[in-house]
Amino acid sequence: MATFLYKLGRFAFRRRHFVALIWVALLTLAGVGAASAPAAGTTSFSIPGVEAQKAFDLLEQRFPGASADGGTGRIVFKAPEGQKMTDAANKATVEKTVKALGDGSEVVSVTDPFTTNAVSKDGTVAYTSVKYDAPGMELKDSTRDALETAGDEARATGLTVDVGGDALQAGAEPGAIGEVIGLAIAAVVLVITLGSLVAAGLPLLTAIIGVGIGVSTITALAKALDLGDTTSTLALMIGLAVGIDYALFIVSRYRSELAEGRDREEAVGRATGTAGSAVVFAGLTVVIALAGLAVVNVPMLTKMGLAAAGTVVVAVLIALTMIPALLGYAGKKVKATGEKRRPTGEKTGDRTGGEGRPGKQAKPGPGVRWASFVIRRPAAVLLLGVVGLGAVAVPATQLELGLPDDGSQPTSTTQRRAYDLLSEGFGPGFNGPLMIVVDARNSDDPKAAATTVTDGIKDLEDVATVTPAMFNKAGDTATITVIPGSKPSSTQTEDLVHAIRDQGVDVRAETGAQVLVTGTTAMNIDFSQKLNDALIPYLGLVVGLAFLLLIVVFRSILVPLKAALGFLLSVLAALGAVVAVFQWGWLSGLIGVEETGPIMSMMPIFMVGVVFGLAMDYEVFLVTRMREAYVHGESPSQAIVTGFRHSAKVVAAAAIIMMAVFGGFISSTESMIKMIGFGLAIAVFFDAFIVRMAIVPAVLALLGRKAWWLPKWLDRALPNVDVEGEGLKTQADAASSRDGDEDRELVRA
Repeated sequence: MATFLYKLGRFAFRRRHFVALIWVALLTLAGVGAASAPAAGTTSFSIPGVEAQKAFDLLEQRFPGASADGGTGRIVFKAPEGQKMTDAANKATVEKTVKALGDGSEVVSVTDPFTTNAVSKDGTVAYTSVKYDAPGMELKDSTRDALETAGDEARATGLTVDVGGDALQAGAEPGAIGEVIGLAIAAVVLVITLGSLVAAGLPLLTAIIGVGIGVSTITALAKALDLGDTTSTLALMIGLAVGIDYALFIVSRYRSELAEGRDREEAVGRATGTAGSAVVFAGLTVVIALAGLAVVNVPMLTKMGLAAAGTVVVAVLIALTMIPALLGYAGKKVKATGEKRRPTGEKTGDRTGGEGRPGKQAKPGPGVRWASFVIRRPAAVLLLGVVGLGAVAVPATQLELGLPDDGSQPTSTTQRRAYDLLSEGFGPGFNGPLMIVVDARNSDDPKAAATTVTDGIKDLEDVATVTPAMFNKAGDTATITVIPGSKPSSTQTEDLVHAIRDQGVDVRAETGAQVLVTGTTAMNIDFSQKLNDALIPYLGLVVGLAFLLLIVVFRSILVPLKAALGFLLSVLAALGAVVAVFQWGWLSGLIGVEETGPIMSMMPIFMVGVVFGLAMDYEVFLVTRMREAYVHGESPSQAIVTGFRHSAKVVAAAAIIMMAVFGGFISSTESMIKMIGFGLAIAVFFDAFIVRMAIVPAVLALLGRKAWWLPKWLDRALPNVDVEGEGLKTQADAASSRDGDEDRELVRA
């Protein structure tokens, strides 16, 4: 591995024009594809195998033309103080609004609140529902504009009017201002870490190119592969973070190699061979974690994971090829670590960067001083780190899962105000009605079966309203609408769904009719349960594969085991912080959380996937340098200090950059993106600065040589990937005589 990457780095350095041209061509091709691709259509949300999805599919079959998957819109009216919606002037305004909405090209039906009993008991609130023939995300902009315009015209008459429903759904906004601030922070950190504007600009440039290729490709394929805006947002988030970090590690190692006295081409080759090997394996762990989301069997998550994984692959390839090429262009503008001039006559390889060979001793940096402290007090550091993260993780025991609805929107939005008005006029459960589907095809008396279902539901707790059964033309399938007494995200509503399903088992045994519960609320409940059920298998798959990969990298059993356990600790602490902020409301005002509530259903499994991959990045970058020093003859304690001397500053900078990039998404108005940004940023902080910087060296210090133990039979069976770059010693000796051969060999490959 190291030898091949060494050759690749030197090839890219010498053939920089060719390499740069390829990446610019790929970026151009992806950009043209995105610009010329048809606009993305519906981003269907389906959950194969769950009851709510089965009921939805049955409705599509038994009620053809009903547009069961069509979008819905609601305009909610509230009369001024002292008036009622049934007053002549207010009634005329509503009827005019209903007529205007009915003229829309994608409208299937519009309800009149005065004929459908959609006026509150006190007469102050009414609503009209609009049904469309296309899903909410697929509606034309003109259709959404017509809905909002109708609301504006009604509001102008003096009524309080707000608009809700999935018809107003739009793409997730990542928060452009926050992202710009995040990139600005990343730029400052890079300048401080790398010592020059040119060196700092290289990781930013390559990360932007990589993200440009990835996101443009996703945009180009969005229509064909049914990819949503959240997919490109995730790819942008992950691609920027890992793209900057991977390039940073190679540039930093390049500067260290220059400090050893090597010429620039040799330094590029060695940096790509050593740090590049770590980049490859770190990237593999991220790809495994993201692609592993496919085991959940939720198409949306699978597509998000695979798209983000593809962006990570692009980031790895750019770091291995374009960074060496750009270093060739930069020349002497990227200087060696810690010094600007090299004494004349000094030969390449005379220095080892403070690893025990002769050379001027530099003052120990913060990383060395910290590592030395941890080695002296490993038990205390380990205990403090574990107890601290354990305390932060405590709120995770009270985790409540759900999917965001209009009730989780900021109070400044019309969707949230419409949600609150409906709750005020008709009760909190009105925003999350349950759709009961009675499949009576195998029943002797379908109407009697439907009556049995209706009567049984009325006797359950937390039921506000049950509508009469409505049959299809064939008379073999009925729908019943149930209004819960509690809001959609409450545990009482979830209990009601389970109670109806339990009752349905008895109904089927008695009448032969099958009872299915669907609707947005039921779909959210099923989605949360499916993710919970998949979490342990997913965790086992991802951690298991990465564990095997890290055994190959570190040639150790205990180091990968320690890495996996440390990850679990950091992700639990991050989940605890998310619960404390977004569910309990602690410090929520600092990041603009206006409404607390259940945590997004996909958050735990999503954080496990993404955070595991990123955590292994820091593990690989930090511990491979320790492993390299240990293999080269240093004692375990010395190897820890050496690893921190060369990697601690860079790992800290990489973590700050990731936190800045993820933190930029906290400014998004989309609650899901805000939660993801916060969760990933705090997880990176916990994992990089507490687990990898404190717990890892403490554990290694306590284990000593046992940390690097590997059974002899396993050592013989494992492939030698040479992450430490042992093969580069002989490679460097013969490099000058093989320069031309390497070029031809790589071109043929």
